[in-house]
Amino acid sequence: MVIPVHDVNPVRRTPYVTYALIAANVLVFLVTPGTAGSVSGDNGLSQLCHLQAFLDHYAVVPQELIHHRMPGLVPTGETGVGPQGTGCVVAPPDYDKSPALSVLTAMFLHGSWLHLLGNMLFLLIFGNNIEDRLGHLRFTLFYVVCGYAAAYGFAYLNGDSGDPLIGASGAIAGVLGAYLALYPKARVWVLVPFLVFLPLRLPAWMVLGFWFALQAVYSSGEGVSDAGTVAYAAHVVGFLAGMLLAWPLRAGTPAPPEPRRLLWGRQARHI
Repeated sequence: MVIPVHDVNPVRRTPYVTYALIAANVLVFLVTPGTAGSVSGDNGLSQLCHLQAFLDHYAVVPQELIHHRMPGLVPTGETGVGPQGTGCVVAPPDYDKSPALSVLTAMFLHGSWLHLLGNMLFLLIFGNNIEDRLGHLRFTLFYVVCGYAAAYGFAYLNGDSGDPLIGASGAIAGVLGAYLALYPKARVWVLVPFLVFLPLRLPAWMVLGFWFALQAVYSSGEGVSDAGTVAYAAHVVGFLAGMLLAWPLRAGTPAPPEPRRLLWGRQARHI
């Protein structure tokens, strides 16, 4: 997978919403119970129990979203000793959870620093131009709609799953789909792992088209061993939703600056 680092596509206004979304995601991650374990490497039982209780409350669970099957017992965040040894204490939930609202809260939850930073990198690079094209308010609505489309799409395909779904990936996939629809010829600086990280300047249609193709393949369970832990189908649905929403704006979108030629290697580092 190539790693995007910058796009050659200037904006006319400061992307306040994009910056605010990044700040909110980082802040929520820092205050999420159990986050200390992902930073220090300490994944003790107490950390995991607190994290599981938090996710059961605020994450999307497909069977709750589609069938409204709410669990009778949930982790409380405490640890205890039972017949099978030490584990997380469970009890009837002491809160009323709204499955529809959990889609929104889940957009700001991440399971690790790698999960968070990967999402925020894509949002930072591609979100500013979509916000610039849509305006601050419409971009906010667009981001939320894509996140909901991704979550509901994944839930309909996995309606019996009781596993929590978290992350901003679905909403950000919508941003990527919109970018491909509006700026397919924009150039994107990427790092390609080939012995060393090779810098290349590639068209957006190639970078984002390759990303989408990988998500589509992985969503079928092919070519990846952790297909059960990453919601690739949510990425696919979010991406398509973003493309469809942005497509009517193609005609009035100014074209990005067109570089004279593709540069790579040592030449690219002097640009």
